[in-house]
Amino acid sequence: MTPLGLILVSSALLAGVYAAGPQLLRVTTIKEEPYAMSKGSELEGFCIDLLSAISKKFDFKYDIKLVKDSRYGTTDDSGNWNGMIGEVVRGEADIAVAPLTLTAKRETAVDMTKPFMQTGLSFILRKDIASDDSQLLSFLNLFSTEVWMGVLVAYLLTSVCIFLVSRISPSEWEQPETENNFFTLSHSFWYTVGALTLQGAGPHPRALSGRVITSIWWLFSLVLLACFFANLSLWLHSDNQQQSIKSFEDLANQNVIEYGTIKDSSSFAFFKNSNNPTYKRIYEHIKNAQSYSLNAEEGLRKAQKGNYAFIGESVSLDLAVARYCNLTRAPEIIGMRGYSIAAPLGSPLVKNLSVAILHLSESGELDYLRSKWWASSCIAINGKSAPLKPTSLKGIFLLLALGLGLGLFLALMELAAKSRKVANTQKKSCCSVMCAELSQRFRSGEPTTAESSEKH
Repeated sequence: MTPLGLILVSSALLAGVYAAGPQLLRVTTIKEEPYAMSKGSELEGFCIDLLSAISKKFDFKYDIKLVKDSRYGTTDDSGNWNGMIGEVVRGEADIAVAPLTLTAKRETAVDMTKPFMQTGLSFILRKDIASDDSQLLSFLNLFSTEVWMGVLVAYLLTSVCIFLVSRISPSEWEQPETENNFFTLSHSFWYTVGALTLQGAGPHPRALSGRVITSIWWLFSLVLLACFFANLSLWLHSDNQQQSIKSFEDLANQNVIEYGTIKDSSSFAFFKNSNNPTYKRIYEHIKNAQSYSLNAEEGLRKAQKGNYAFIGESVSLDLAVARYCNLTRAPEIIGMRGYSIAAPLGSPLVKNLSVAILHLSESGELDYLRSKWWASSCIAINGKSAPLKPTSLKGIFLLLALGLGLGLFLALMELAAKSRKVANTQKKSCCSVMCAELSQRFRSGEPTTAESSEKH
């Protein structure tokens, strides 16, 4: 055919494609929370939203159906593929949009896009199997650093204020020529500590100003201790514990807790094909004990019953932890891999789908979908204690500040009243008498009256 003929044929084909409108793709998926879930007669979930976002970028329509045999895709004894991979290979579906792990074996049968989600292998087990391995002095974390600093400052200021009002107020000096003031600075610090620990330390202030300050400090101490012990109770009864089994090596080295993964899954194949001695032992144990699960739901049920660790994809396990508050995931993640969309070998769709996934990743759409469908329902249920912030206790700190200010003001008023009385008797200036009183009270433990100061 001449070049002109090829151009005419190509133009005719392109015209037919554009006339036909947007392409209709047959999509296969699998029902798994939160990737694809039933909502009436339709489906919803992460993969459904992902497919919708991709279709808007490249203007195609799709018809989505669940895979017939409810499998992801493995080969049988005769080498034939089942599951979603099998439907794509046989031409029953154009693409498979699901949490399909990108593996070398699957790449030989289908083409797979850039991963739309990164994951790895981990395991979950019940929280009550965990051991309390708390750090030393971890109870101090019940209050934030700012609150502890605020308490220290409040303690120092209150002690100094008690010392000041005991020196200023005439009620603490009934016999000024013979009596020493009991409220020295060291006694004030000791008294404040005693009140903070609800023990008390006498003698107690006699003046109204001193009693105001100590009353406010006692109230501050009660509220502070109530908050601390309430948070301590939550901390003691919470499940904020480190696991006794933190890694796959710990899992393989014990025989108390049973463990397994989904039979014939990519996770099972990882341990089967691994040359790591620890992973080999895990595979042999699962194979010999027949401790695998037929699907993720069965694995989660076994884990919730206790004494069973379910091995699976970390993102799926994170979802389980978000849904079932009695489960916890091990911190170790191995065998990092990605979830991809599968298409037939040589399909031109793969390039466009990969570009769309990269666009969604760069725009933050994938992160939004992840946060949307992986939202935890255990926030209100766990009741774990979080360090109290200054904003939670700002009211009681403000009350203490007002009390200290009021106490100092009353002490000065008490001294001013006495100074005025002495000034009227001796025909002196009230200000000079008051200054003399203050000078003597802070110069030594034995203050003198205005009269004695004149004699000197």
